[in-house]
Amino acid sequence: MEMTTVSYYTNSTVPRSNGSVYFDKYANLRKSLNIMSLIVYCLAFVLGVLGNGVVIWVTGFKMKKTVNTVWFLNLAVADFLFTAFLPLSVTYLASDFHWPFGKFMCKMNSTVAFLNLFASVYILVVISADRCVSVVWPIWAQNHRNVCKASFVSLGVWALAFILSVPYFIFRDTATYPQRVSCFNNFAFSNDYKTPSVIRLRNVRHKVMIITRFLLGFVVPFTVIISCYAVIIHRVRRNRSLASQSSRAFKIIAAIIITFFLCWAPFHIMSLLELVRFSGPSNETLIYVTTVGIPLASSLAFINSCLNPLLYVFMGQDFKDKVRKTILNVLETAFQEEQTHSQSDMKSVETRHSKDNSAHTEF
Repeated sequence: MEMTTVSYYTNSTVPRSNGSVYFDKYANLRKSLNIMSLIVYCLAFVLGVLGNGVVIWVTGFKMKKTVNTVWFLNLAVADFLFTAFLPLSVTYLASDFHWPFGKFMCKMNSTVAFLNLFASVYILVVISADRCVSVVWPIWAQNHRNVCKASFVSLGVWALAFILSVPYFIFRDTATYPQRVSCFNNFAFSNDYKTPSVIRLRNVRHKVMIITRFLLGFVVPFTVIISCYAVIIHRVRRNRSLASQSSRAFKIIAAIIITFFLCWAPFHIMSLLELVRFSGPSNETLIYVTTVGIPLASSLAFINSCLNPLLYVFMGQDFKDKVRKTILNVLETAFQEEQTHSQSDMKSVETRHSKDNSAHTEF
């Protein structure tokens, strides 16, 4: 899968979209980066399919349905769907950006990738909001959180992600060159690269796509996530009874935020730099930065689909304990609703509320 707007060939002589040819002095560098990307894609495919497959199996078929299992099941489905399509990307990259799978699969491959991006990001937003509500309004959450409502919220997330991904299906296209077929974004629905009006239309649509993805796929959800955990941290610090338990909570919070930022921030930054590169005059420094940065950033984004199972299953418990447990027990421990703690916490909340008009709960 090519998550950028252009293909990066490894030959020194490269065909342009308008039929002309230019010499690529970064051909050897591109080749090395492509090999690195191939290794990352293969690793992401194996770990992503296995890891997310196990999470789907446990949360979907082995565990009692809870709000938490609904969130993590949907997150795993999004990552599994993306990693299942990775062999197409591996083939495309290994064959020097020759796309042998036809126009429809070219469109589907890109659409699934960004469907994963938007679905995963907004599921993380929902998880963050759910945890925030459980901490700030524990009694309300105890009475209103249920599997049915969580399922409807998840359905809404998928609908939003699908709507945001439709443009990638519409604009994705294939073009035939000597000895290869390229899968690329055809924002003007035209092979005309000379008419000024067509060029302007292509550039405008390109800018809208990149900026919209940056805002709705990163800035807005990341802001919401940060805000939710800022509230959670504030509440946890105010509640002295949680002092002994806050360490694990802070680790999980930090892991969620840092992983999300590290995996997706470079990709969005490189997309913006690529937009600047193709919108303005030629800049040798910018060409070099995007040549190196885009494959690295895309690889980080791919790796995110492998890290989620590790992030939500293995965080917060001693590693030696996990080794002694089966995978099923580990996942059940990670995803369970902690009903025992919730009931005792509600009693504690009611007692404190009657004394000092303040309510606290365990995170």
